[in-house]
Amino acid sequence: MSYVHPGEEYSRDSRYLTTRITADGRDGFPVEPGRYRLVVSRACPWASRAVIVRRLLGLEKALPMAIAGPTHDERSWTFDLDPDGRDPVLGIERLQEAYFAREPGYDRGITVPAIVDVPTGKVVTNDFPQITIDMSLEWRPYHRDGAPELYPPALRSEIDAVNQVVYKDVNNGVYRAGFAGSQESYREAYGRLFARLDWLSERLERSRYLVGDTLTEADVRLFTTLVRFDAVYHGHFKCNRQKLSEMPVLWAYARDLFQTPGFGDTVDFDHIKRHYYLVHEDINPTRIVPVGPDLSGWLEPHGRAALGGRPFGEGTPPQPVSPEEAVPARHTPLTP
Repeated sequence: MSYVHPGEEYSRDSRYLTTRITADGRDGFPVEPGRYRLVVSRACPWASRAVIVRRLLGLEKALPMAIAGPTHDERSWTFDLDPDGRDPVLGIERLQEAYFAREPGYDRGITVPAIVDVPTGKVVTNDFPQITIDMSLEWRPYHRDGAPELYPPALRSEIDAVNQVVYKDVNNGVYRAGFAGSQESYREAYGRLFARLDWLSERLERSRYLVGDTLTEADVRLFTTLVRFDAVYHGHFKCNRQKLSEMPVLWAYARDLFQTPGFGDTVDFDHIKRHYYLVHEDINPTRIVPVGPDLSGWLEPHGRAALGGRPFGEGTPPQPVSPEEAVPARHTPLTP
């Protein structure tokens, strides 16, 4: 499977299924608890956003989740973690089947996260930026008591502005560096990435969170890239000016989030490493998965509470993750 095209700059295929699941059902898909299935892989940073937001808001029962395995081939993600290799609710082996049910011959990326309409077996949407916003706004009646306000009206314009530059230079920036087809395009992506990380360090030096004094959608979107940085992006994608653990402000910020319920307890480092190092054969032809880095640093004190801020605002932390959705103990430093 080839992601690198010599001489070309990496460009993400952003042609998503943009149908929305809304409270009023204006696209034909009303919010209904239990009707839909959120399909994710813990390996994928875009899917991990949805996993975190779903957990923070307490949507586990209203929006059940299917977890695909960490690797895929040119056809799609597979449900190889489930008995007999089939999702027990959708009854399919590959996510591709749900895309083809929606659109026969679907020729775009078969991506996660995807939300599938269980009665029809069809993908409704894979528009990952909108999925988490709609979890906050459209699914509100099904939020848990004490759920945080991740997209508060007064801060939306600032959250949107931060998200835009973080997406261009950091979330997608690491991919632009990793899949660059020329030295020039790699150098440009590398420069933009670290310039933006320096900008973020300055912003977070005196502020515990990216926007306001509570957790927001902006923190979720940055975290899913930072948590993969040393394990994958520093070496595999050649984003190697510094490790995250060598950037004091961002490293403390990332540890603060990791140790916050709803963040680190969704992270599967084994799946993350196996996905990148096994799937991207053009970058890693030996398919050797690194043993490191040491994960114990994620649990070191971060000192960020001294900056103030209230992680959940007027709300409360989520309850412990359910056993059926818990990350295996050997894949995380959170479980001794």
